[in-house]
Amino acid sequence: MNVFRLLRSRFYSLPRRVRFLIWTFLFMFLAGWTYYRLFRANPNQWRKVFKLGISVPLKYQVHGIDVSHHNGEVDWKTVRKIRFGGDDLRIEFAFLKATEGVTHADRQFERNWEHVKKSGLKRGAYHFYIPWRDPEPQARNFINSVDLEEGDLAPVLDIEQNSLKPDSQIIQEIGIWLKMVEEHYHKKPIIYTNPNFYRKFIEGNYDDYPLWIADYSNENLKGYNQNLWFWQHNKKAWVNGIEGGVDFNAFLGSMEDLEDLCIGH
Repeated sequence: MNVFRLLRSRFYSLPRRVRFLIWTFLFMFLAGWTYYRLFRANPNQWRKVFKLGISVPLKYQVHGIDVSHHNGEVDWKTVRKIRFGGDDLRIEFAFLKATEGVTHADRQFERNWEHVKKSGLKRGAYHFYIPWRDPEPQARNFINSVDLEEGDLAPVLDIEQNSLKPDSQIIQEIGIWLKMVEEHYHKKPIIYTNPNFYRKFIEGNYDDYPLWIADYSNENLKGYNQNLWFWQHNKKAWVNGIEGGVDFNAFLGSMEDLEDLCIGH
């Protein structure tokens, strides 16, 4: 006797009242689940975009990706041709990993930097911050590696690792990197982080800097400051021209707002 027949036999051996209660519970559960799926609030207009393999908040009209050498050699012309959301939307910007720590430079950065510009995408560069290293040489590593031009997105500090230093020291040293980079490019850097690091190091300390949050857990963003502009909501998008999963981002403003975050504005 297979498992299904055994369970069915035991179910019908129960008293009629018990079977009735079980059927009632299952019906109410199914009805509630169906109602939730069909009629739940969806203010960000999440829709499954099959060509990307993910759901996307289509309330926002400006979308982009971020890549590093882990994504291999990207075909940026193909990336630029992608259309989604009823073919009304496309990828508008790309952030590229440029540097990490004191000496490391991403081996795909120079190629990506050149080809993104040729493709017509808005481009930006980020530094992966190592908190157990000194901030000054990390800032110089980024400055010496990245030549931002008018129209490029503001520089980005990626802070998502901790160290044995006191939190207060990490907060202070983040500020040193931000100040050095801002003075060089004459533009406030964008801070990229996750919810835990935001609350630990950024909130209440660097609220005047543009924020880029990596938050995959919620359909709606809550608990962030008013300078939140970028939302990395998925890291497993399928993008033609790129092998493997790709980080996908929504920009929480208009193209004009995106321009305001660029060098020269």
